[in-house]
Amino acid sequence: MPRTRRAAVGGVIYHVLNRGNGRMQIFRKPGDYRAFVGLMIDAKQRAAVDVFGYCLMPNHWHIILRPAGDTDLAAYFSWLTNTHVKRYRSHYQRTSGHLYQGRFKSFPVQEQDYFLSLTRYVEANPLRAKLVTRAQDWPWSSLACDRDVSKSLLAPWPVPRPSDWAARVNQLVDASAARRLTTSFERSQPFGSPTWTSRTASQMGIEHTIRPRGRPKKEDSK
Repeated sequence: MPRTRRAAVGGVIYHVLNRGNGRMQIFRKPGDYRAFVGLMIDAKQRAAVDVFGYCLMPNHWHIILRPAGDTDLAAYFSWLTNTHVKRYRSHYQRTSGHLYQGRFKSFPVQEQDYFLSLTRYVEANPLRAKLVTRAQDWPWSSLACDRDVSKSLLAPWPVPRPSDWAARVNQLVDASAARRLTTSFERSQPFGSPTWTSRTASQMGIEHTIRPRGRPKKEDSK
């Protein structure tokens, strides 16, 4: 069967995620994280994207960005992941098999509060994983990156950044938003208001991501 076309409309914000194959570690030491951040910066020369946030974890990563054109998201991540795999294999020569679990997952994100909820969730990953006691102490995220990385990689946010942002990240998102985000991660479902989500799914041809799973219930015959 032909592969389903990946919808990636330019001018829309996306959350993109990928994991190590079998949840294996893809970053083993600080140098691995630094190298990947460098690749994220270099990849901007291959595709027109605005990167708003990211978090690198031992066995996966999250990136929030807005591609300028319909082909830019695929171009950015194709170069980034392929180059990362080549570096990893060269550096860790005894490894074999696939580095990633498969193609990256992505879903569109509405601006305003939905963008803020997603970014809070992404930047709080190391806090939830108990790798740090404060999210800003994890150096491999947009919350804590140094000034040079911020200048080279990150674009101004599409919404105003709250002055107490670090405190908000450390409070984590509420359970309802976390459930919605988990569903978006699992199903590549648009994340936004019900009206925006339905409209966006229809426009992008990804209505299947918002349909209930399983077979519809049969009506009782009388």
